[in-house]
Amino acid sequence: MKHSPPAERFTGLVHRAHNPRWSYAPTSGEGAARHGGRFNRRGLPALYTALDPKTAWMEAQQGMPFKAQPLTLVAYALDCAPVADLTDPSALAAAGIDAADLACPWEDLASRGLEPPSWRLADDLIAAGFHGAIVPSVAPGTRMDTGVEFAAEPESPARIVSNLVLWAWSDRPPCCIRVVDDFARLPKDDRSWR
Repeated sequence: MKHSPPAERFTGLVHRAHNPRWSYAPTSGEGAARHGGRFNRRGLPALYTALDPKTAWMEAQQGMPFKAQPLTLVAYALDCAPVADLTDPSALAAAGIDAADLACPWEDLASRGLEPPSWRLADDLIAAGFHGAIVPSVAPGTRMDTGVEFAAEPESPARIVSNLVLWAWSDRPPCCIRVVDDFARLPKDDRSWR
């Protein structure tokens, strides 16, 4: 990364689909810390969200795209800054970020003891003070070319299908996230799983 991409503020709804077993902890990033992810190495908590519910569903079903498994779909109100937008090709080019690094086969690289370039990019962004990044989805059913679009909807104009990964968040600024659960439907603890 030559220099940091522009810092932005994200205010709006994001979505996450996750295993119902963890529905009592919808803002936990411990699963990502335990296993690593595209934009976090093992040991670093991360909260992976999507900018729309369909993308959240597709991201969570990556291993079973044709045999859907039960998921809990949660919406979050997010007000966070600074966030890097890594979906803008001109911003990527200006920062010296290779778009291919965003879609690298991170699991394969990590399993062979190699450092995925997306981990190095995340490390650089965190060191530059970013709380998160908007990134293109590479889940099955989306594709990266000049942008990312739903492959199942070819008649619609291409639109960016994006995720927002957070590395630092809480219930207070500067990166405030709040679960949308107006009717208290989510469990408060794990007693139902014992």
